[in-house]
Amino acid sequence: MSTRSDLPRATSAPTESTGSDSVEELSLPTFNNRMSLRQHVAEALRASLVSGHMRPGVLYSAPKLAAQFGVSATPVREAMLDLVSEGLVEVVRNKGFRVTGVSGHELDSLAELRAMIEVPTMALVAGKCEGSLAKAVSALRPKARAIVKAADKKDLVGYIEADTEFHLAFLSLHGNERLVEVVHDLRSRSRLYGLETLANAGKLGILAAEHEQMVDAALQKDVEGMRQLVSQHLGHVRSIWAGDAG
Repeated sequence: MSTRSDLPRATSAPTESTGSDSVEELSLPTFNNRMSLRQHVAEALRASLVSGHMRPGVLYSAPKLAAQFGVSATPVREAMLDLVSEGLVEVVRNKGFRVTGVSGHELDSLAELRAMIEVPTMALVAGKCEGSLAKAVSALRPKARAIVKAADKKDLVGYIEADTEFHLAFLSLHGNERLVEVVHDLRSRSRLYGLETLANAGKLGILAAEHEQMVDAALQKDVEGMRQLVSQHLGHVRSIWAGDAG
């Protein structure tokens, strides 16, 4: 599992078309020679998918995406096949790849599962936050602030990347890597269709600020405060998934 803290951030771009077999260009970061290029590309595509830039019904070509990334088509095609294996996109023979749809019921299920896992886990971290663990929690503050910066710039893909990195890093402090993998998968299947509306309304910063509040709650060993904060945060995210951000 890879998070992309060392990569340039992409900014949003207008959609060309949204027909059933239309081709759409995305605003994507350019990669130089880096290790695990396939993983980096996959994480960038996941962020574009979750942020709502990659939408169901739109056709995406590996060579065209590769040109935007500034890499060969091979790692992009491999990354897309990774997403196919995860059920996030499907192959359109001789044309490219298409994002699979997610129903409102599925989004509700994802929200419920995330709450069941993340609320108690982050509360457990808060309850034992001292010594080396407290130092590890403090080290997450720059990541929390990076989320705020992305929100201020309306960099939606960058926001998703920083947000994912923060949450997975925080959850990893509990010491259960399988749990982190499950949450990563749940996040990859989500769709924040209302994220752009929230950003344009100047309200994304409110959601972003909750991440540093989580750091503060943990350092204060405020278990109940952490439960309430994470539950509130995931409730906000569920509204964004549904496109109810306005």
